[in-house]
Amino acid sequence: MSADQDLNEYQLGRVLLIDKPLEWTSFQVVNKIRWAIRKHYGLRKIKVGHAGTLDPLATGLLILCTGRKTKEIEQFQAEEKEYTGTFLIGATTPSYDLETEVDHEFPTEHITPEKVELVRQQFLGEILQRPPVFSAVHIDGKRAYDLARKGLRPDVPPRQISIHSLDLNLEAFPEISFVVRCSKGTYIRSLAHDMGQALDSGAHLTSLRRTGSGDFRVEDAMTIDGFIEQLEA
Repeated sequence: MSADQDLNEYQLGRVLLIDKPLEWTSFQVVNKIRWAIRKHYGLRKIKVGHAGTLDPLATGLLILCTGRKTKEIEQFQAEEKEYTGTFLIGATTPSYDLETEVDHEFPTEHITPEKVELVRQQFLGEILQRPPVFSAVHIDGKRAYDLARKGLRPDVPPRQISIHSLDLNLEAFPEISFVVRCSKGTYIRSLAHDMGQALDSGAHLTSLRRTGSGDFRVEDAMTIDGFIEQLEA
């Protein structure tokens, strides 16, 4: 394929699968990929957007769309998501993950595999979930995390989400590893926090990786550097 044909493909619209690295925001990934395409082809601008935010402390599949494919972003966002990761029982953080320090500790001695299984079943199917205060949800025109970082506690309304499947591994308890398949809009940090409460304890997310979205898999994704190398080859 010639450079002109390749450029035309980006402008008409391509779907790019990127394996987002730790501590990058989804917006930073979009900017980096957009900058690389513009620089390589000498463009003033090109549309690039992502189909579903990943938190900075999460890694994995980020779907990017270029050109006219950006019109399909909502369609990709609506697809079922799959995540793997770990959460720690016995302690909570204000952000529900490792972004903030532990604020409370709780006992775990009463938690048995049977209790965990009962709680797991409670979280299957359609449930109401309240997003974390450290999230991008809009509250009165402002991002909830902006308010939370100022020491405020915005009232984030619950929303209906679906947990299609949830597999747990207790071999490293009080750390629990998981594989979850869920609907758009699910906050895995909230899932960890809420399960901790349901276990009469506390919990926070310690790692998260998006492994799938719809028919797309992280195994088919490129690193940012890999994409740039392929672009310049």
